[in-house]
Amino acid sequence: MKITKGLIEQHIHGAFGIDFMKSDVKEIIFASELLAQNGVSAYFPTVMTDDVELIKERIAIIKEAKKQQTPKSAQIAGIHLEGPFINPEKSGIHDKKYILPLEIELYKKIDDDLIKIVTLAPELDKTGEFINYLTFRGVKLSLGHSMGVDLKGMSQVTHLYNAMGAFVTRGKSSVLSALTDDNIFTEIIADSVHVSDEVLKITLRQKPIEKILLISDALPLAHSEKKEHIFAGQKIYNNNGKLTNADGTIAGSSSLLVDIVKNLADKNLLPFDKIIQTASENQLKYHKLNNNLKVYWNEDYTINKVEFI
Repeated sequence: MKITKGLIEQHIHGAFGIDFMKSDVKEIIFASELLAQNGVSAYFPTVMTDDVELIKERIAIIKEAKKQQTPKSAQIAGIHLEGPFINPEKSGIHDKKYILPLEIELYKKIDDDLIKIVTLAPELDKTGEFINYLTFRGVKLSLGHSMGVDLKGMSQVTHLYNAMGAFVTRGKSSVLSALTDDNIFTEIIADSVHVSDEVLKITLRQKPIEKILLISDALPLAHSEKKEHIFAGQKIYNNNGKLTNADGTIAGSSSLLVDIVKNLADKNLLPFDKIIQTASENQLKYHKLNNNLKVYWNEDYTINKVEFI
């Protein structure tokens, strides 16, 4: 049996049928408890592109849930704001009608100390003032849903390969910038759905292991018996573990981080200790978090038990 620190989930929209864009305080607390049972020590509920007033409401509810959390929960470490400051050309399932220009006064309408990560399209900040302001506020900036190639001012990229400029053999792209800049952290959804195993192998060889951040990008359908759910204003379907909208656009993951750890371990894509580094230790250092969980793993890479410390 192997014993590790708890997993850190920095990009998750919900799970167990609970949607962080719709849930109340009790539901978020319940999700926190279930996440802990699935090996998660801390997480960043991810708020999507939506109406500004709704985003403000979501932030307030998540803050209240954080106040009421029990010690036996995965702790809310902050909010990951994914949009609305993104590029409409790479909106994915984000509702384009709510996308906003990168203007400081617009951000101030939703600004909150609990926002720790903001996914944005830096190429749309023509003056650099928006990026400078968020940096001054202590926010980690992540290129995502973007066509940009310049990573100046960015701490990381959001779900590498997904919703960004693709790999090219001539010229520049977001993917190339992320792969070749060893100072940049890269989120990646290693569920073998969002990124093929072959591309995962290339990425794990190319990027310094200490710069890889495994995420789930889980939606409310993850670990739920529901087969469909209204998310981002559209119906999302679970097709044998692949979540898509009616047009077939991939819409987040049906996996939790524990499932992604098992996927990588089962396929021997990384040694187990390196998998845990990318799912826990890197995030603990990156966000300066304290771990409050011991995770006991079976030989088949499932969780035997968790122990709070």
